[in-house]
Amino acid sequence: MEVVQVLHMNGGIGETSYGNNSLVQQKVICMTKPIRDEAITDLYCRTTPRSLVIADLGCASGPNTLFVVSELIKVVDKLREELGRQSPEYQVFLNDLPGNDFNTVFKSLPSFQKKMSDELGTGAGPCFSREFRVLSMAGFFRARVCILPILLTASIGYLRDLEFNQNNKWIERFHFQLLITASTFHLCLVPELLESNKGNINIASTSPQTVIGAYYAQFQRDFSTFLSCRAEELVAGGRMVLTFLGRRSEDPASKECCFIWELLATALNDMVSEGLIEEEKMDSFNIPQYSPSPSELRLEVQKEGSFSIVRLEVSEVNSSAYNDEFSSADAYNVAQCVRAVAEPLLVGHFGDAIIEEVFRRYREILSDRISKENAQFINVAISMAKKG
Repeated sequence: MEVVQVLHMNGGIGETSYGNNSLVQQKVICMTKPIRDEAITDLYCRTTPRSLVIADLGCASGPNTLFVVSELIKVVDKLREELGRQSPEYQVFLNDLPGNDFNTVFKSLPSFQKKMSDELGTGAGPCFSREFRVLSMAGFFRARVCILPILLTASIGYLRDLEFNQNNKWIERFHFQLLITASTFHLCLVPELLESNKGNINIASTSPQTVIGAYYAQFQRDFSTFLSCRAEELVAGGRMVLTFLGRRSEDPASKECCFIWELLATALNDMVSEGLIEEEKMDSFNIPQYSPSPSELRLEVQKEGSFSIVRLEVSEVNSSAYNDEFSSADAYNVAQCVRAVAEPLLVGHFGDAIIEEVFRRYREILSDRISKENAQFINVAISMAKKG
């Protein structure tokens, strides 16, 4: 599967769009605000930046796209007022894969700029006039960010320090990076499975150990590359915060990270049994995502060696987008949330003719199962500092 070509959120503003089905993701963003604020506060109070570059990498589209950007700017603006500093210049980079709906994002920019100017007032200085710049770029996260950020699942804030290299050309070193993702860690490709993951579309309780091992090995390779790229970009002492939907358990097949995909697989398998989907097609479909545990993240950070861990926290996010307790009415919302993320992958593999039926069945299965299982999403947040 060519992940770069098919992995993106549903665009537009319609009923199945990511923008209208990302309230659970917004919960995660709000819950991780304290660790984000702590990191940027610590960094900003130790520096006097003239330019603050905020890159939302893996920005998708909808209200969450610029939400973290606005929150970061508000924290910095309050700090600069308390410290008696001038407002920095703000540059915003919006990054995602080529299939992302950048048009909808850019249509929202005028209202975003006006809202921030109104909230911050005249003290914000030039940051929302001619010195406020927004750029977009498409790419995957297996390379360095630098001038053209190429990262997949993130909202990242940078404090930039420019210096000359040996060839007398400008290079960039970033003091601060914030990666906020409300999904599992996207793998750069579906791992090469040594045997069939029959009946499953991701790691599941019935997956063979070789399949689980292949997913974990792919995660290790991808996350190590990710850390190495970020290490090249950060000055000594620079900060980075990452958040993932993950798991508490050491079992990669734990229901706390796999139940959503297991229930979607149930809907697909029912259609296989009725001859609506080819069994071979089902057996060859696997979603390129991995939900890491705190210990797995800690191990990879230690092995790569460029960062020290400042904080590592785990929290629960209720699967209901609106209430503290799940009700049958929320099955629709959860199904729509999953559809907004997974539909492009399903269409790329099975075609679009089955999509409505798949998610009709998925909603029914969710209504019956998810409330009984008291389903919670597990969020893992890790704050790191670049070693000297």
